[in-house]
Amino acid sequence: MTVIVVMGVSGSGKTTVGTALAERLGVDYAEADTFHPQANIDKMSSGHPLNDEDRQPWLEAIADWIREHQDSGGVVTSSALKYRYRDILRNGGKVWFLHLHGDRALLAERMATRSGHFMPVSLLDSQLADLEPLQPDEFGLVADIAKTPEEIVNTSLAAFKDHS
Repeated sequence: MTVIVVMGVSGSGKTTVGTALAERLGVDYAEADTFHPQANIDKMSSGHPLNDEDRQPWLEAIADWIREHQDSGGVVTSSALKYRYRDILRNGGKVWFLHLHGDRALLAERMATRSGHFMPVSLLDSQLADLEPLQPDEFGLVADIAKTPEEIVNTSLAAFKDHS
């Protein structure tokens, strides 16, 4: 089965949309942040962006989760900012990307008003600078985060079912 990777920069709503998608599909859900080693969380918490070397074991752990869910399907979140990061995730198996995309001001507002998350608003610009849009050879959908989570989930499920 195909695993859905809900991707986008911090504050885009990956957790909200990802959990709703998994619930609607009746499949397992995994939060990308749980795959980070503590050193990555400490680095981001102190306002320093991760580099490719920092992200490698994190991406490989998510790819392992994708591999483990090829029979049952699943939904996992990941910023998946760069094409080469998504390549690592694709090495785990068949994936479909839901890219949550939106206005910088809305992203910053969401980040500033959420509680209990280690990612500071100061790292948003570095994420946006690294973000590479889905390419023609990548299966998925770009969804506008200005829409409600329910609208995004409904549109995504329709597109995903058309792809499956």
